[in-house]
Amino acid sequence: MLFDKVKAFSVQLDGASPGAEPVFRGGQAVAGRVLLELTSPVRLGALSLRARGRVHVHWTESRSSGSSTAYTQSYSERVDVVSHRATLLAPGSGEVIKLPAGRHQFPFSFQLPPILVTSFEGKHGSVRYTIKAVLHRPWVPARRAQKVFTVIEPLNINTPALLAPQAGAQEKEARSWCSGRGVVSLSAKIDRKGYAPGEAILVFAEINNSSSRPVRPRVAVVQTQTFTARGARKQKRLVVASLAGEPVGPGRRALWHGRALRVPPVGPSILGCRVLHVDYTLKVCVDIPGTSKLLLELPLVIGTVPLHPFGSGSAGLDSHTSLLLDWALGGPLQQLEAPPDYWDVIAEGEAEAARGRLTLGAWEPPFLACVPEFRYCPPPLYSEVSCFQVLEDEEDRARTG
Repeated sequence: MLFDKVKAFSVQLDGASPGAEPVFRGGQAVAGRVLLELTSPVRLGALSLRARGRVHVHWTESRSSGSSTAYTQSYSERVDVVSHRATLLAPGSGEVIKLPAGRHQFPFSFQLPPILVTSFEGKHGSVRYTIKAVLHRPWVPARRAQKVFTVIEPLNINTPALLAPQAGAQEKEARSWCSGRGVVSLSAKIDRKGYAPGEAILVFAEINNSSSRPVRPRVAVVQTQTFTARGARKQKRLVVASLAGEPVGPGRRALWHGRALRVPPVGPSILGCRVLHVDYTLKVCVDIPGTSKLLLELPLVIGTVPLHPFGSGSAGLDSHTSLLLDWALGGPLQQLEAPPDYWDVIAEGEAEAARGRLTLGAWEPPFLACVPEFRYCPPPLYSEVSCFQVLEDEEDRARTG
């Protein structure tokens, strides 16, 4: 049969390797080739290519009216974010191309729009990017080959809005028929809003239990998928990471000094699509027996670019220091002792010899001292002002010495 003459028909992307496909972002070029292997000469009509990126949302809801009447309502919405068509092989008007047996390659390339939506597979919707090749032949059904590719839009958490600390407080009155009343209060704080997969969220919390029964605190990262179609909304919530704390007894108080909850390998937040949103929340709750749980929610943004320890400026350092000052062991941190002067930690003879070698504008070695046992507290946090002040003091000593 003529249909069996096509041994293989597939789409391959440049840069792909076994078990590792390339990942794209908005504005990049997607290049590859259509592979066609024939066992004998074949007459072809045309070879076309189509690339599509589509956000598709769909769900159904069953409603009842009275005791015996029921109907199902469907909600569906489609948004195309990529649409590219190309003809890789086309004969003239009324002609047919005859390809010999063997392997044939047809390269292709196209540019992605500058801003896209990250690939996603959810409960009631998806974001998919595909490349489809169609082989047309006379008197034979068309042969199709499809390739799915992944798009991940970069989301940098090193911005002032995502580096700002998040905090909140809640309280609830515990009531039970077998015990008296009491108030359970919860306050929690995290050092920033944006995180990347693999990073640890340090949770600082205080739980006060004034009730007569023990309560149990918990913390979890919750993913919320929001789908919108025809003016209706549908949500799906998933717990992607969780951590349980020790019970807090009646009349007791518990402090969390930076409990670490690691962000698992989840997809980034999707914030710019009108029909599909993916949001994350840090939920800190306290389970109270006989009463609904006490819940505190702090917003999160999961990005693709992790925290840069130096490129983000001092915002991350300042916020972390503030958290430590507010939550460290129920009180302020111990005042750090300043480091000693250089001339105080070397021998007197070496100090005089070193002063003799110092000249204005040039310091010859040895300048740094090697102290085997240094029992002072760690120096205070680095600041450019204090650093330059130390250099100016040393220059003054060199001039006067």
